[in-house]
Amino acid sequence: MEKEGIILGYHAKLDPQTLSLALLVFVELKLSTKSGAIFNKFKQEILKLPSVLECHFVSGDFDYLIKARIAQMSDYRTLLGDILLTLPSAQESRSYVVMEEVKEGFVLPLEGLGVE
Repeated sequence: MEKEGIILGYHAKLDPQTLSLALLVFVELKLSTKSGAIFNKFKQEILKLPSVLECHFVSGDFDYLIKARIAQMSDYRTLLGDILLTLPSAQESRSYVVMEEVKEGFVLPLEGLGVE
């Protein structure tokens, strides 16, 4: 599966509580201007942010869905106000602070795909 490019890497699962990164937030971000150049510039900037675990370009009312892991609420204020909302063409955001992580998975459903 490595030779076929199915396995992309191996990772250790770290405990965010132990590392003082207890706060998990999701942020929907809307851009004021939409063009290939703006999307590329946004992508370049978001890739530089270590607290951003995931960033997805999505359909719907907002353009990006961002998942970030930080230590505390004051760090969230900095992430949103001083970083995310200053990214190229950032216009509007909607945030969700996670109160409980019910399920988090990294295993893909391989049943019926013919992959072993």
